[in-house]
Amino acid sequence: MVLVNILGYESAYSRKTLDLDKKILRTGGGRGVLPARPQGWINSISQTAMAYAVIKTGGKQYRIQEGDKFDVEKLDVEIDSEIKFDVLIVGEGESVKIGAPLVEGASVTAKVINQYRGPKGVAFKFKRRKGFHKTKGFRRSLTTLEITSIAG
Repeated sequence: MVLVNILGYESAYSRKTLDLDKKILRTGGGRGVLPARPQGWINSISQTAMAYAVIKTGGKQYRIQEGDKFDVEKLDVEIDSEIKFDVLIVGEGESVKIGAPLVEGASVTAKVINQYRGPKGVAFKFKRRKGFHKTKGFRRSLTTLEITSIAG
């Protein structure tokens, strides 16, 4: 498969990268983060540029597109309810609006799919040669969201 950059030059990606692209497109992109690409390249698998936005929740920022499903830190909302987020950046194709700090009139609507606790994590502390060992376990509370619309 051949990819064409903005200047019209052709370049061949490795077979492994193309298979990864197909897998990402088939599964919906995972957590809403697309793999890194050299700037100015267009993937021949997906020619259309979808609208995207950057939102902030739980102290983290997420780049999302319509239809993405992803996990965020727990939000105090009911399952199957709608929630709106303010937008930091919104873009479609070549046009990008950057807020200072928020984009006026832009919002993202998401549907709450699930509330659950993530996998176990272990924080293990020790001091060498002192016999000091401390183990502390934790599980993060997470909310699964699906983006239903991007306005703005």
